[in-house]
Amino acid sequence: MNRTRTALTLTLALFLSACDSEQQNTAQHYGAEPKLPEPQRGLLPSMKIAEPQKWGDQVPSVPANFSVTAIATDLKIPRQTLVLPNGDILVAEGRGGNAAKLKPKDVIAGYIKAKGNTPVKGGDRLTLLRDADGDGRYELQQVFADNLNAPYGLAFYEGNLYVANQDALVRFDYQDGQTKASGPPTKVTDLPSEINHHWTKALTISPDGRFLYVGIGSNSNITERGMEAEVDRAMIWQINAETGAYKPYATGLRNPTALAIQPDTGQLWTVVNERDELGADLVPDYLTSVREGGFYGWPYSYWGQNVDSRVRPQKPEKVASAITPDYALGSHVAALGLDFSIPAMGDNFSEGVFIGEHGSWNRKTPVGYKVIFVPFRDGKPSGPPVDFATGFRTEAGKTRGRPVGVTVDPRGALIVADDLANTVWRISRAQ
Repeated sequence: MNRTRTALTLTLALFLSACDSEQQNTAQHYGAEPKLPEPQRGLLPSMKIAEPQKWGDQVPSVPANFSVTAIATDLKIPRQTLVLPNGDILVAEGRGGNAAKLKPKDVIAGYIKAKGNTPVKGGDRLTLLRDADGDGRYELQQVFADNLNAPYGLAFYEGNLYVANQDALVRFDYQDGQTKASGPPTKVTDLPSEINHHWTKALTISPDGRFLYVGIGSNSNITERGMEAEVDRAMIWQINAETGAYKPYATGLRNPTALAIQPDTGQLWTVVNERDELGADLVPDYLTSVREGGFYGWPYSYWGQNVDSRVRPQKPEKVASAITPDYALGSHVAALGLDFSIPAMGDNFSEGVFIGEHGSWNRKTPVGYKVIFVPFRDGKPSGPPVDFATGFRTEAGKTRGRPVGVTVDPRGALIVADDLANTVWRISRAQ
């Protein structure tokens, strides 16, 4: 016990001493060709955790001709949402991880990050929201299924509702209009959950329903627990929906936190949270299309073939094969939500992706804490990001909310899960 307390005290002291060394850099941090600064090596990253503040009578700021409404409140850590064919919305609520198996340094980092999170205990459940008359107000809010294990990713195909818990992919039978699960789910396959440094399991499904894709984050920053802790991690799995058989679809993705299939093309896309402790402006979190069999660098390199000299042993042959992502989002924005837009969102937002940025915890100058829109042209990102929902941080530096999942409603609205305010927002075009 004394040894653990000493380690914690030393780690905290080193952390606090590192907080004054953050580099500020004004280079362009987004797009296909971001300007990357030199790595800034430090004992621990700098941090800025804002004190939470309730929304009160305020709401997020959105573009002209859009309005925003809180359609569900008093939730228990809403993470991702899914719009069902009849217009009902399912909300996955929960918080995962396994703090009991973390090392002293991880305990300190986890404590720091927790300060910027809600004190509410995760629901480990799915909640259903229903707007029966289509007026944008969701009169029904009730638990659809409970006793889950940190549910995160959601997907649906022809009567099959899939949920990615932190330890398993499961399936519920679903009938149109159902408001409560008829029984416990069926396990499709186990998912890696030992330690769970990154516990979220992102999920999407192929257009024909044959395959599920699950994003599984690493068990460390840069393999400091050893490669044995990274087996089947830092990758996207492709899972046979019928048999549960799986294989690596793409690897070298440190923490793929949201997945989406591009309409018309069927191309898989992801947002990825990159590594820490190289400075305030490294490494960019990113949006990228995902190539089957592709390797995206982690842990040996970042943003293509920029070598991370901290990793041992080095593997030049792996670095040489690393794919450069499509679009940098900026470092430490913590992108956790992704969905493709549709024409019903209006001319300015008809083609592209919405991304929920949970926000940094490891920079003196915070970044993220908003929903952005990345425009596309000819199937690829085509310009700078556009702020779509802001105001989650106040001018005084306090935090009202932290966006997670974003889901486009076919009726022409964006559904945003806010896991600090425990609220689901609906941002719709003015009629």
